[in-house]
Amino acid sequence: MSPILLSPGDRLVTVFGGGKVALRKCRHFEGFRIRVVSPEVLPELEAIAHEVIREAVDPETAGGYMDGSDIVVAATHDHALNDAIRDVSMSKGIMTNSAHGGGDVLIPSTLHRDGYTVTVSSEGRVPAFPPYVIERIDEFLDPSYDAMLELLVELRKVIRDRIPTQPGRAEFLASVLADETIWGMLRDGDTEGAYRRALAEGGLS
Repeated sequence: MSPILLSPGDRLVTVFGGGKVALRKCRHFEGFRIRVVSPEVLPELEAIAHEVIREAVDPETAGGYMDGSDIVVAATHDHALNDAIRDVSMSKGIMTNSAHGGGDVLIPSTLHRDGYTVTVSSEGRVPAFPPYVIERIDEFLDPSYDAMLELLVELRKVIRDRIPTQPGRAEFLASVLADETIWGMLRDGDTEGAYRRALAEGGLS
C-alpha cells in the first residue's frame, strides 16, 4: 500500500449505507461532498451528508448512483451487497473502500492536531490495532510537539532570506529538531527563548 493524504477540494464521495458503519466512514470524509444512498439513514449521518438518496440498492442499480464520484464507500450491513458495490465501482475505475474489504482505499485511524495529522493503518488485517496505536501516539505527543511545529514555521520565515540553499535550510531545521535544550524550553513554555536559541545556535542571531 502507498499511503497519501487527499485534499477534499470539490471531490464527491458516494456512500452506500445509512447505519453506524456508514456514519463512521462519512466522518472520515468530512470536508468532501458526501452523497449517501440508503433506504434508511441515521439523523447524524444525514447532518453530515450533502445529498441523501433514500433508495434501496441492489447490484443491478448501484452503478447508477456512482456517476461523478471520486470515491465510493460500500458500507451497508449486507456483506454480499458490499462486495457487489465494490466490484461495480472498481470496474468503473473509481477508488473504492468496502466495509468488508477488497477495495483499493483503506481508511486509517487518524489523529488530527493543529497543523499536522498522524494516521495508522494495519492494511486491513486487524481493525482493532490502529485505534489502539493512535491512542498511544496521542499520549506521547505532548504540547511541546505543537509548539515545535509553530517554532519551525516561524523559523522558516527567517531562514528563507538568511540561508541561501534548500539543503542548508533543511540542515538547520533538522538541527533545531535535534536540540534537546530547545525541546526543554518548549516543554517549559519558553517559546521566545527557544526561538532565540535556535537562531543563535544556527549563527543567525
